[in-house]
Formats: sequence, structure tokens, C-alpha cells
Amino acid sequence: MAYVLDTGTLPATDRVEAVHTAMLYASAPCHVIHEDPDGPVHARLEVWDLGDANIFTCRSSGLRLLRTARLARQDAMPVVSLAVQTQGFGRLDQYGHQQVTPPGELLGVDLSGAYDYSWSGDGGAGCVQIPLDRLDLPADTVRQALGGLRHSPLYRLVTAHVAALARDRARITADPAAVAVATATVDLTRALLASAARTERHTRRALAETLLTRIRAYVRHHLADPGLTPARIAAAHNVSLRQLYKICARADLSLEQWIITERLRGARHDLLHPAHRHRPIAAIAHSWGFRDPTHFTRRFKSRYGVTPTQLRRSSTEARHPH
Repeated sequence: MAYVLDTGTLPATDRVEAVHTAMLYASAPCHVIHEDPDGPVHARLEVWDLGDANIFTCRSSGLRLLRTARLARQDAMPVVSLAVQTQGFGRLDQYGHQQVTPPGELLGVDLSGAYDYSWSGDGGAGCVQIPLDRLDLPADTVRQALGGLRHSPLYRLVTAHVAALARDRARITADPAAVAVATATVDLTRALLASAARTERHTRRALAETLLTRIRAYVRHHLADPGLTPARIAAAHNVSLRQLYKICARADLSLEQWIITERLRGARHDLLHPAHRHRPIAAIAHSWGFRDPTHFTRRFKSRYGVTPTQLRRSSTEARHPH
């Protein structure tokens, strides 16, 4: 279930107040200051439930979100936000630390504290918002970590994960596996924060407890790479190949078969999507890590009972019946 505000459906005179009201629901209470309140204000805000967390996306004209110390004292629910800037440069000032975040990079915010966040001109961000009590980390460890996320070796992995959540929010939250995605998101966030805080006790525990989650996320992020092998996965997580297989076995997971299944799932999605209807099947197969089109076709038919060509043809006929 999503909450959506699109000011394109509102009279210009109502937009400033509508964005302020929506922001109270979507994120932490703050002062919403428009760069040009008398100009062409526009915004689209969406909030999607993801377990105990949520996915929040915003695209708008120039905007400043100012949460004062007074507002922070009134709020009793600590929440952490990990946001990927999708358009424009995000500027954050929190706890005396200033950051400028370009598109594609990750920014961490303690929504229960005071902060000053803004962008100039048209901008946007997609974030996941997680209650602090779900992360099983002390508040001071979290706050220490937020200003140094880029120092963590998990930074790129989690950035890609949050970007995917924001990009595919409707499809992900509607999927029966959304509960598992929510758990994985909390685990990845916890591991990133523990790593960035550089407190050995919390880092070691969080990394050990979230290893399988991080392995799964790493594999999904690299599915398109035909060079993805168990040896490479093990090396990326500083474990031996034998340890990797033991970890997967405890979770009743056949690593190679799971990788093939995920690749086939991605290829099937592209074959059914109208945006990919003109792409050659061999190109789609290659984009999901299959070097050999014949091998891909054989695997695909074994999994889904039809060849890629048959699936695409039936999908096209269903969209355009005679």
C-alpha cells in the first residue's frame, strides 16, 4: 500500500501547504522551505511499507528540510534513513558534519536528531527509513557511523540495494518475498553502520550475523557478470571457499543453482516487459550472465516449461490479441 502526493494534480496555490503536510507523514516533522515558494513549486512524494521499515521517494523543485533542536526534542521514535540521491546534489548538515551528495551516492540521516537537508533546483532522492530499535545497535554507534558511510567496504553494496528499492518500490513491496527483502534490508543497514562506526565489537558481531544476507545481496548485484563464481564471492567476503559452502549449506542453499535461478528470473522479467520487446533474446541472456544462448534456452525451458521465444510470443499475443 502506498501513500502518494503529486502536486501536478493540485492548484498552484495549494502546493506549498500540501508538500508540508505530506512531509509530516512521510518523514520526520520538520520545516519545509521551498527555494522559490512563489515560483513553479512541484513535488511527487511516495511512501511504501516494507515490513517495519518503509521506502520513501521524493522528486521536487528546490527544497530545504530543516529539523530544529526543538523539533528533535519533541520526537520519541528514533529512525535512521539511508538515502540515494537520484537527481541534483543533496546537502546535509547534522551533528556538525557537512556532506554534499551527488547523484548515485548514499547519505545517512538520523531523522530523530536535528538536521538541515536541501537541494537546489530540481532534485530527488530515494531512501529506506528504519526504526533504530530494529538495528540492534547503540544510538551513539549509529550516529558515529552516519558521517562515515563511504569508509565502509559495504558502502557500494548497500548503495546499490537502496537504489534498487527506490527504483522498483511498487514491484518489490507487492512481491510475496517482500518480508524477506525487509529483513535483508535491516541486516544490510546494520552491517553497514557497524562497519562504518569502526567499533570492533559491534562490527565483528554484525558482520558475522549478516554474512549470508550480504552474500545474497552481493550475488544479486553481480548477476549480470558472467565471471561471478563461488571463488570470487568467497574472496569478496574474506572467507574460504569451504566456509562459503558451509554457510550456504546451513541455510539449505545450493549456491550455483540459486545464481542460475535468479538469473533466469531476471531474464524472464525482461522478456515479458514491453520496454525490452525489441531486444534480441541473446542480448537479454547475455545481460543476465549467460554467455551461451543455447545453454540459456535449455536452462530456461527446464525452469519454465517454454522456450524464451515461446514466452515472448505468447506475451505479445496476450497484449495484442487479434
